[in-house]
Amino acid sequence: MKKTFYLVGILTLLFVSNAFGQLNLPRESQRAEVSQTVGDTRISLVYHRPNTKARKVWGELVPFGKVWRSGANEATVFEISRDVTVNGKPLPAGKYSLHTIPNKDEWTIIFNKTWNQWGSFNYDEKQDALRITVKPEKTDFQETLSYNFENVTANAAQVAIVWEKVKVPFTVNVGDVSGRALTDIREAMKNLKADDFRTPSQAANWVLAMKMPAYYGEALGWIDTSIKIRENFGNLSTKARLLAESGRKQDAIVVAEKAIQIGKAATPPANTADLEKLVSEWKAGK
Repeated sequence: MKKTFYLVGILTLLFVSNAFGQLNLPRESQRAEVSQTVGDTRISLVYHRPNTKARKVWGELVPFGKVWRSGANEATVFEISRDVTVNGKPLPAGKYSLHTIPNKDEWTIIFNKTWNQWGSFNYDEKQDALRITVKPEKTDFQETLSYNFENVTANAAQVAIVWEKVKVPFTVNVGDVSGRALTDIREAMKNLKADDFRTPSQAANWVLAMKMPAYYGEALGWIDTSIKIRENFGNLSTKARLLAESGRKQDAIVVAEKAIQIGKAATPPANTADLEKLVSEWKAGK
């Protein structure tokens, strides 16, 4: 009877421990998240940041020639919201665990389909979505491992693994951002609601801001649609700028002067100073 009671007591303690013993304790290598939007694509990494703590990292703490979790604790997670290329090779949208094989003169970067794994201990090469090779670079000493986004452009960004005195970069290219945006705009224009003057105005403004002269004619059509729905200082100003950029400065002046008149009469009045300055420049032949 005593043995039975003792066994029940142990089982009860185990149950209580499992049910209530989920402590959220600080980790030595702390969790970090970094993300970067490139065009219409979000790139993010979740990883844990070990410190050197005066240890020799490369070739000892992190052995050469072996698969490494590229951080600490759980495997580093790399996520992209659209299909991309990494150093020119395709990688579909999704979540991946990021592993590396460091060597003195060359690293292998691995994107593995099993994203939720502990370290690289259960890493399965058969689940690799992509492997690339890159050259490590020398850099200033950094105590704590980090993933940085560098050289961000309209459609690409460099991701750099940086730790100790080594930097390992690779480039993520998100493709034809402008082409996808134009496709989205054209689709929106096909399904435009009768009272929606903002969408065509926004679309024309985007083409103007992105300096895409090949599409100024199309953008003028969009801004005319906006003006027909509801004429205002904003869409008239956009039309004036598009006309000027298209070499039609006399037409631009006429539209701009109408925009300024409407802007000043609005409640509250619009800030017309920049457009008035442009009109003066256009009239002076600038």
